[in-house]
Amino acid sequence: MKGKVYPDAAAALSGVLRDGMLIHSGGFGLCGIPTALIEAIRDSGVKDLTVVSNNAGIDDAGLGLLLQTRQIRKMISSYVGENATFARQYLAGELEIEFNPQGTLAERIRAGGAGIPAFFTRTGVGTAVAEGKETREFDGATYVMERGIFADLAIVHAWKADTEGNLVFRKTARNFNPIMATAAKVTVVQVEELVEAGEIDADQIHTPGIYVKRMVKLPVGFEKRIEQRTLRQREPAAAAGAAGGSEPAVA
Repeated sequence: MKGKVYPDAAAALSGVLRDGMLIHSGGFGLCGIPTALIEAIRDSGVKDLTVVSNNAGIDDAGLGLLLQTRQIRKMISSYVGENATFARQYLAGELEIEFNPQGTLAERIRAGGAGIPAFFTRTGVGTAVAEGKETREFDGATYVMERGIFADLAIVHAWKADTEGNLVFRKTARNFNPIMATAAKVTVVQVEELVEAGEIDADQIHTPGIYVKRMVKLPVGFEKRIEQRTLRQREPAAAAGAAGGSEPAVA
């Protein structure tokens, strides 16, 4: 171990995990998810977890791994449609789910990191989302109160970090990871590229290192899963051009 940098995911989570804890898990679909940290949580055997995530992974990847081992008791999510294991457990009454509109979920996490215990939104008013929640009138419109979420642990994937824990996220992986990093007692980050302190331009830092307690460097060539691969059919002319010309060969 060197400062905030730990040799592997298991070491980075050592002494942090416990049964029944609330965990933020960053990413969007399978993009930018903290795969190594999820696998370390699975291998630790902790159970009765409440996990906050935009989605629940798929059957054999991401949070789907923790659902397979039944280590998750409750999911707080906005989308879970790609995971058959999740559906089976939920329909059998073995798993709790708290659905949130995606923007509301993001704001609940951001609010938790900003020290805001609750806020009012019009999203979900008059639907099942608002059942059992306080409502209030503002300027002639009805709003529902949502609570901020501050977790025991946030597991985050970053593209680049320096040894002080300053983080840079890349493209779609910037969904949920930055706000979750600010909204937990302990934030543990897996990072693709690790550089020395001072090597990242201060204007390029997305999350300051003050929020980050521990990090682990991912091995070169680690697998990045694709949730749904969609390919556009090539036009005949484009395909012929790629082969060396647009005109057919003449015998």
